[in-house]
Amino acid sequence: MTGLDRRPAAATDTTLPRGPLAGFASGSLGMGVWVTVPGLLLLYFLTDVLAVGPWLAGLTLLLPKIADVLLHPWVGHRADVEQTRRGDRRRLLLIGCALPVAFAALFAVPGGLTGAPAAAWVAVFFIAGNLLFAAYQVPYLATPADLRIGYHERTRLMAFRMVVLTLGILVSGLLAPLLTGGDAATRGGYQRMGVVLAVGMLVAMLVGVAGIARLRGSAADRTPAGHGGWRALRIALHDRQFRWLVAAYLAMSTTTHLVLAGVPYYAEYELRAPGLTTVLVAAFVAPALLVTPAWLVVARRVGKQRALLGAQGAFALGSLVLAVGRPAGLPVLVAAVAVLGVAFAGMQLLPFSMLPDVIRAATSTDAGTASTTGATGATGAGTYTGVWTATEATGAALGPYAYALCLTVGGFVASTAGESPVQPDAALAAVRYGFGLLPAVAMLAALLLQRRYTLDATARTTS
Repeated sequence: MTGLDRRPAAATDTTLPRGPLAGFASGSLGMGVWVTVPGLLLLYFLTDVLAVGPWLAGLTLLLPKIADVLLHPWVGHRADVEQTRRGDRRRLLLIGCALPVAFAALFAVPGGLTGAPAAAWVAVFFIAGNLLFAAYQVPYLATPADLRIGYHERTRLMAFRMVVLTLGILVSGLLAPLLTGGDAATRGGYQRMGVVLAVGMLVAMLVGVAGIARLRGSAADRTPAGHGGWRALRIALHDRQFRWLVAAYLAMSTTTHLVLAGVPYYAEYELRAPGLTTVLVAAFVAPALLVTPAWLVVARRVGKQRALLGAQGAFALGSLVLAVGRPAGLPVLVAAVAVLGVAFAGMQLLPFSMLPDVIRAATSTDAGTASTTGATGATGAGTYTGVWTATEATGAALGPYAYALCLTVGGFVASTAGESPVQPDAALAAVRYGFGLLPAVAMLAALLLQRRYTLDATARTTS
């Protein structure tokens, strides 16, 4: 062992047992449904089933997310208060377990509603769902920073989460289009899909709560949360490393959600085969089940930062192939989506395991040198995580909105279920370039932002 390795095992070298790890990761199974299905189907549900114009559909998905910018940091603060007063964040997690109810209601639009009234219904339950999702997600993702574990063990913990999250994304991404009726999707089909997946969400989220309790029992850091409220938020936003990581993740989240929103359109209007939606979703998500352990190995060898930069570059290159469209041939296009999926796995694992690195640096006694903020004292993990999840939620809204804007500029014609309007050539071009060229540009921006993050080398050698 080197001098850097000679430290108390309880401080950084704790190896988490597999049972509690699997329980913790199970919570992501339910969360994956909320992350995936609205991003995959909600824009299409609005424009092609409820006859909502693409500009209004985009706003319906964007505006509810604006509240998340303030809501998530506030939830993070409340999570820190719960940690200080009760020694855990369990109560917020249990409140968040009501999310499946909002998910089911989101797709249960009454039969007489179309256009703007239907958009209003979706917006109301989208807001409710986002509130409940924040109540669960923020304390859930604060868990790695609450534990006495080191740099590599944080990556291992998030690798378990990533594999299960991928299962949730894959299963829900494949089942949801089938449950709605596939090529002949109906309102009733969307309602059925909402109820079936909501039941699975509830079970998985409750198992996740139990798994977190077991992890905390084996490796919890008993240090109480520090500053709260706006002071904590100011400290987090002044953390230079955190700002660059958040900015890069905003670009990554926006890009991946843009791609998810564009899948049904690309399959129907570019590939002329709506049934290929499930094939593209599988190609995008399934690789993570195989490559997440490989990303874990790469991160151990070269560090999380260099591995993440590689994932971002691969995503941008794969997106450019998709911009070519049908002339490239279906096998090449599916392979390009698979490349995006491999990169997506790295972009889910690595930033989420870098977040607790930043938090631990900021909350250590030598935070002034570790995080380059120059601040002393401690800020709770919940506040940092709240800002992070607000960023993720913003990206989840900006992605579909950006794609909806592409469709609007191209003159895309909205319709109700069963109608097949003729789309103008400009709309078809918008479908293709919005799915390929725009993600490539956005991911290159993420790569440039990520290069400004410099904490990784320090975190690797000191924790």
